[in-house]
Amino acid sequence: MGQEFATDFWADAAARKVWDDIVPGEPRATIPYVLTLDAIQKYCRSVGEDHPLYFDEDYASKTRYGGIIAPPSIHILLMFACTPTDDWMRSPGTVNAGQSWSYAQPARPGDTITLQARALDKFIKRERLFVIHDNVFFNQHGRVICSGRGWTIRPQ
Repeated sequence: MGQEFATDFWADAAARKVWDDIVPGEPRATIPYVLTLDAIQKYCRSVGEDHPLYFDEDYASKTRYGGIIAPPSIHILLMFACTPTDDWMRSPGTVNAGQSWSYAQPARPGDTITLQARALDKFIKRERLFVIHDNVFFNQHGRVICSGRGWTIRPQ
């Protein structure tokens, strides 16, 4: 079975960086995550995705992918799986203000996923604290799975 990741978003809240501590360009701490078939299928069920490409090895093996893959939106699960509980992006009250993702190749069961992430900029607009950040997920071969840039409104 794959690694479990914390779902108590208040855990380690006191250790998280707040607005004044976030340094644009500074890499965020990340941890590798082994993506399992079980994690892929639980994620798919939770978002209502039932395509056989994610569940049926016989079907998937006959596609151009040659086997089961994860859906592109798996980066949502990976964002939490690849970051420790004290990561500033996990702060309760963080609002997703927009994002843009590019997908290079699918993640597969058994892939060891790593994340390179950082804040790019931060600014205040209409009394709200914004952070622009980028995230790049790699597989164990150093190939990019997906990359994205997002805008979040920070709670503090």
